[in-house]
Amino acid sequence: MGTAELACASLTALHQWDGAEVVAVVTQPDRPRGRKLQTQPSFVKNCAVEYGLPVQQPESLRNGAALDALAKLKPDLIVVTAFGQILPAAVLELPPHGCLNVHTSLLPRHRGAAPIQWAILEGDRETGVTIMQMDEGLDTGPIVAMKRTSIDRSDNAQTLHDRLAAMGAKLLVESLPGYLNGELQPRSQPNEGATYARKIKKADGRIDWGEPATALLRRIRAFTPWPGAFTEMPTTELPRLKIWEAELAENDGQNGQVIAADESGIMVACGEQSLRLKIVQREGGQQMAAADFLRGCPLEVGTVLGVTSFTSSQL
Repeated sequence: MGTAELACASLTALHQWDGAEVVAVVTQPDRPRGRKLQTQPSFVKNCAVEYGLPVQQPESLRNGAALDALAKLKPDLIVVTAFGQILPAAVLELPPHGCLNVHTSLLPRHRGAAPIQWAILEGDRETGVTIMQMDEGLDTGPIVAMKRTSIDRSDNAQTLHDRLAAMGAKLLVESLPGYLNGELQPRSQPNEGATYARKIKKADGRIDWGEPATALLRRIRAFTPWPGAFTEMPTTELPRLKIWEAELAENDGQNGQVIAADESGIMVACGEQSLRLKIVQREGGQQMAAADFLRGCPLEVGTVLGVTSFTSSQL
């Protein structure tokens, strides 16, 4: 069971593994996606079709017909990765070996929908993948296996996503033999250190220049590529500027004030230090180097961008 791109690596690993047969793939119904909001299949459906695997797309797993369709498959085990629905007890109890979830955090930290983004946003030095035996709680089930990785300063949500997807798929097939024969016994999650990584909203990408530059740099990395970090511009012709890459700088100034705009980028003052914007994208345009952006849309030094709240140290 899976929907998001993250789940494709786990599906591929299971499909290629000699120790099991994938009898069906369950994914969300086709949804509108992209700028034109055209109805498209999920990443996982595309992957399943490529492998010639049967696909089920129930609107809800609490539906009697959907449960009957699952029961007819007589699965020994259900593997879940980024599916997008909470499994009811009837599904959890269906397979003899239960349901295993591939979760991209070191549980119990960052339970919930967006563990990759929140790990970067909160400045975690490491994260990882957890293979968890599912229960009726939200990512609260016993831990089967876990693998760690550091979060590099160059990581954004996409690079970390790709690394964790591959790690999770590998750990899954490595753990399954021991889990299925009883040698690998699930252990209860500790209560200490539990956090919740809520679903990301588009508004989370808004930059508040009153925050320290280090925190804003994490926000840019956490929300690249989606929803993207952005700042409001002081013109109606260019209402928003999306920020793809930036770096720390030491200069100070008024929060949100452009203190330099040249070939090296656009330097903007923050609550502490400043950020030099390196790659940006005007609304409706393409991403480009900040120097190229400035040639078409000059920004005068002193221009103030976006939200500019004040930190307690500045009041």
